[in-house]
Amino acid sequence: MDILKELYYGLLNMGWLEGLGVFFGILYIYFAAKEMIWCWYASLVSVSIYLVICYQVQLYAEMGLNFYYLGTTIYGWWHWRNPNRKEKELPISKMKLKEHGLFIITGILFTFGLGYFLIENTDAQLPYLDSFTTVFSVLTTLLVTRKVLENWLYWIIIDAVAVYIYFQRELFLTSLLMAAYVIIAAVGYFNWRRLYHTKYA
Repeated sequence: MDILKELYYGLLNMGWLEGLGVFFGILYIYFAAKEMIWCWYASLVSVSIYLVICYQVQLYAEMGLNFYYLGTTIYGWWHWRNPNRKEKELPISKMKLKEHGLFIITGILFTFGLGYFLIENTDAQLPYLDSFTTVFSVLTTLLVTRKVLENWLYWIIIDAVAVYIYFQRELFLTSLLMAAYVIIAAVGYFNWRRLYHTKYA
């Protein structure tokens, strides 16, 4: 019952700006799952809104992360429109096993580095899990800009961990949103896999 109350009051207390940010964030994932370039326009709106929100609530590190997302949004839009190939659109691609290994090792190293920094210099809660979601979100966003099929598998893991993190911090509304992201990411993976085999394989 406490969780349901938290969700109810969270919805009541959500400001219109935050609501718009969430709405366009969901649109971004939905359009990306459909391989539609409109995802980057939705991302631009969502990220811009969260830049304002983070500034208002003095979450400057999160604000910095959203500046990064702003950059990858512009790059993703440009790269999807200008793939530098004979094709009219950027094709969905797959990573090799060696590339996955390098990607994962890089992410783990940065995760432990950031986690250790947070432990030594801040009062962060769940520092290594928090670092994991941050580091792999940064890296996986690059995979989206390149239309790498497996980006969705990484997002499923990242968002699932985020569900646990926000639930532990009693941010039940955000935890529910992350759970929705897990479902959308799973749909995105199967849709992109179908498109890969029908259009690009």
